[in-house]
Amino acid sequence: MLIQIDFDSEEAIYIQLRNQIVMGIATNQYQEGQSLPSVRQLAESIGINMHTVNKAYHVLRQEGFIRLDRRNGAVIFLDADKSQAVRELQETLRVVLAKAVCKDISREEVHQAVDRIFDEYEF
Repeated sequence: MLIQIDFDSEEAIYIQLRNQIVMGIATNQYQEGQSLPSVRQLAESIGINMHTVNKAYHVLRQEGFIRLDRRNGAVIFLDADKSQAVRELQETLRVVLAKAVCKDISREEVHQAVDRIFDEYEF
């Protein structure tokens, strides 16, 4: 598992970790049913506190990306609640698009950016 944390970023480390795992799932780097490293292993391998990894894993569980099991640890498990995922996407996009409008980014530029990024996840 290749996780790279930017310790100079203003984004919280647990969010960076969560985002990288989600992107890894989207790009098939991680497969459903695959176990993630233990909290201790991952914390040691990237040099962060175990509580930070634990927080990222709990967020991933709440968002329906992993299942936490006492015997198997964190396992990739995709909750198929598409309607909830669409609602969450809309909430996130609402803020991102508001920022774009404030920065005078056009509808066309937004569409181009979305298409470019979405293409990264298509196989």
